[in-house]
Amino acid sequence: MKLLSVAVPCYNSQAYMRNCVDSLLEGGDLVEILIVDDGSKDDTGKIADEYAAKYPNIVKAIHQENGGHGEAVNTGIRNATGLYFKVVDSDDWVNAEAYHAILDKLQEITGGPQVLDMMISNFVYEKQGAKRKKVMKYTKYMPEGRIFTWKEMGKMPLGKYILMHSVIYRTGLLRECELVLPKHTFYVDNLFVYQPLPSVRTMYYMDVNFYRYFIGREDQSVHEDVMIRRIDQQIRVNKLMIDTIAGRKDIGKNIRRYMLRYLEIIMTVSSIMLIRSGTEENLEKKNELWKYLKNADIHIYRKLRMGILGRGVNLPGGSGRNLSVAIYKLAQKFYGFN
Repeated sequence: MKLLSVAVPCYNSQAYMRNCVDSLLEGGDLVEILIVDDGSKDDTGKIADEYAAKYPNIVKAIHQENGGHGEAVNTGIRNATGLYFKVVDSDDWVNAEAYHAILDKLQEITGGPQVLDMMISNFVYEKQGAKRKKVMKYTKYMPEGRIFTWKEMGKMPLGKYILMHSVIYRTGLLRECELVLPKHTFYVDNLFVYQPLPSVRTMYYMDVNFYRYFIGREDQSVHEDVMIRRIDQQIRVNKLMIDTIAGRKDIGKNIRRYMLRYLEIIMTVSSIMLIRSGTEENLEKKNELWKYLKNADIHIYRKLRMGILGRGVNLPGGSGRNLSVAIYKLAQKFYGFN
């Protein structure tokens, strides 16, 4: 059994996947790298097979019909043999020094008395053309150097969230909570982090800049124009996040507070994209999304609808434009898009 399984979802990734896989090979025999070729039409599959042949004890090449990012992650979870599981997108990469530190810590924890559900580390926005690299850190909100629980988690401000780039989950937890991401849907990285959260009991935070999140390709899913074109997929993810928490009475106070803040920003991003598209059809979709939340859980609806973000994206006519611009900048900060 491996210590860590890393799934690398790939679709037409021949131009940049080598940089990703090469960075992951630094983990050596402690790691298995699952390159999931999601029906690529270029040389992605050949490159995956090349790595699997060269590093048979580390790399597995998995080929499947195109099912989208979520199905590639599902395939990774199904095939993982590691105690822990991480997703690294094929245009991203990891820092070698931080990687070794995390593997050392996971080995140490695995040999100890406590079970760890989620490892959290920093990630860096590798934004094309940016002189300063933004780092998402959690030092003010999480204890360091020990396993902790939700009761010890500090209240994070708007714009500060645990994203897919931040997390390594215990593989068994993902299977126990029966995580299955939807096919042919972008933005499922939010579901990957969000849906298992009620099952998470123990966490460990390392203040190392591990994951490098590349932003800059015109066709990237978090580019604003692309998000507007794919808004129905964003709405689908948004509704599944609502379904995860709606009506739940078994979630502790601190984790519930965090999950509501996360849902709030996703509702905001969806609403802002629908507003910025400028079409009557999408304005109606925005209203329908808020009605969906209202019907799913009236208490959550009231809390989010009466918050500053909920009020800001639901102001009538032009009176809310200035506030909407400010909220849009928050959405930009969350996704890092242009």
